[in-house]
Amino acid sequence: MQRFAQPIYIASGLRTPFGRGGGALADHDAITLAVPVAQAMAAKARPDLFVWGTVIPSLGWSNIGREIWLDAGLDPTVPSFSAVLACSTSMIAAWAAAGMLGGDKDLALVGGSEVMSNPPIGLKLDASKRIVKLFRTNPAEALAALQALTPNDLVLPIKGFANRITGRTMGDHMEETAKIWEISREAQDDWSLKSHQRAVAGWENGFFDDLVIPLPEIQRDANPRADTSAEKLAGLPVAFDKTSGKGTLTAGNSSPITDGAAACWVATEAGLKKLPVDTPHAELVDHEIAAVDHAVDGLLMAPSFAIPRLLARHGLRYEDIALWEIHEAFSAQVLANVAALEKPDWTRDRAGVAFDFGPFPWDRVNPNGGSVAIGHPFAATGARDLSQAVKELWALPGGSWAVVSVCADGGHGTVSLLRRP
Repeated sequence: MQRFAQPIYIASGLRTPFGRGGGALADHDAITLAVPVAQAMAAKARPDLFVWGTVIPSLGWSNIGREIWLDAGLDPTVPSFSAVLACSTSMIAAWAAAGMLGGDKDLALVGGSEVMSNPPIGLKLDASKRIVKLFRTNPAEALAALQALTPNDLVLPIKGFANRITGRTMGDHMEETAKIWEISREAQDDWSLKSHQRAVAGWENGFFDDLVIPLPEIQRDANPRADTSAEKLAGLPVAFDKTSGKGTLTAGNSSPITDGAAACWVATEAGLKKLPVDTPHAELVDHEIAAVDHAVDGLLMAPSFAIPRLLARHGLRYEDIALWEIHEAFSAQVLANVAALEKPDWTRDRAGVAFDFGPFPWDRVNPNGGSVAIGHPFAATGARDLSQAVKELWALPGGSWAVVSVCADGGHGTVSLLRRP
């Protein structure tokens, strides 16, 4: 199957160091944190498109892509717009840009940014309508009404980052899925330990040096812990299911609240020629988006539907994929999705794919760590995953395949299929 009219490539980009929630980057917003990334990327090449996203909304802007581009002092004749799909935001931005390349547009700069430290506080609809009406008729009474607001009038981030329909956090939902798939606390902690060890090693061996631009406030990722251990992870209290006695998700095996921005390139062959000659790149051969009924299959299980459909279109078994870059919203989410992929009746009956995918190669997953260790600023994760995967794939032989998978709130999963030229 040929997804695009001409070959389309993802090329590794740049990102900020990812900061801990409430830490070094907490004084930024999603615009100011993205500006240095946009400037550093544009210093390498002038893009024909700029596509950006953020997940946590703000009343201060509507088209964050344009705001970032202009605040960065870059060429105002470059079209710049926004895309959003929860944790898949910057992967969707890459797909949107890919579909627009051709003609006089060969190169797109895409990405996302999130300052999770500063979720906005808003007014509930009734309070908003009341005060807006007063401002139209009696500004003095409107000011008095503002001063008299109570917590019941406010939309507060007290529940964490919850699904709007269910009112439950991602962790609440994942606890339920972990129980269904019998994902043990020990297995989750073991995967988390691997994620930290690999991310720390990636920093120590220089893997991240040309992917991350240091900022005045922080020079490297703050979340990976060199001093963590199986014993420390096992000693952490459960974070979500605190009442049943069967909770398994903790702060140690869940992705942390994180601030950060990340970008990558999307290019035609002509666009690649505009980039520095040593820029790692891979062909975006195909992509797949899936959506599930989260009440039936679980909020973060859509990748287990998208991956089989994507691979079967190309006759690829799991062992044919040399690199798996899987977003770690939670260790349990990675383990549950792969558990589903390993069940032939799941891929056949639930994903609708009658194909022998074979055993899953666990040793090829997230070789430089994932979101549990590196962090998960919602909109930045897709671009971080893509850039990291492309650089990892670049070190493998020509023709090697990679799968990049991101789960997203709302029961979505997005998966990109990459091939090393």
